[in-house]
Parts: sequence; C-alpha cells; structure tokens
Amino acid sequence: MNLVRWVYLLAGWICLLLGFIGIWVPLLPTTPFVLLAAFCFSRGSVRLHRWLRETRLFGPVIRDWEACRGIRTSAKIKATIMIVAVFTVTLLVTAIPLPAKGLLVLLAVSLLAYLWTRPVPAVHLGSPE
Repeated sequence: MNLVRWVYLLAGWICLLLGFIGIWVPLLPTTPFVLLAAFCFSRGSVRLHRWLRETRLFGPVIRDWEACRGIRTSAKIKATIMIVAVFTVTLLVTAIPLPAKGLLVLLAVSLLAYLWTRPVPAVHLGSPE
C-alpha cells in the first residue's frame, strides 16, 4: 500500500473518531467529520468506504450527501435547533465585544442559509423521515 493511501486511511479514522465524539460534544460537528471520513475512505479503502456507507448510524447521511449533496429535512431541523441554541448561549454568556458578536450572528445565519439551501434527497420527499 502506498503512502497516499495510508494518509487517507489515517485521516479517515481521525475524522470518524472526531465525528463520533461530536455526537456527545455539542460544539464539535458530527456530520462534516463523517462526510470527510467517507471521502478519505473512498480514496484509501473501498472496503472501509462501503462499510461506513452501510452503518446504521452514519450511512444514511453519507448516502444522501453522495447522491445529491442533500440533507434530510429532519436533519436540517435538528441542526437548526443546535445552531440556534449554541450561538444563542454563546452570545448571552460570553463577554466578547459587540463586533465579535456581530460576526457570530453572521456566521450562524450563513450556516443556516447553507443548510437550508441544500436539496432534500428525492427518496425522502413526501415520505416520513
């Protein structure tokens, strides 16, 4: 196995670990790390990529993203709740300058805009999630 494949495999496992930790740590995003792990595994090991796509926990998100860069409505709602909650608490609890708070609001709005402009996978349109 060449060095590039090893780097992809190592990066994939690190991203998957961070994504798994992100399930319980609110400020650590799960989905981007899992998607990055899937990308790395697709370059480093067909077997690991297939395994990750078939897991009950992460598989649906990966398959939706690979199929159409889509996010299910239920995932959008959950992500929106988390984004609003975390940013609201941060803005209310921290003593950061007003311009920094403005940047946080801009970041939150940008994240939500990106999230809600992603398509809903066609398989899930009109069906319960």
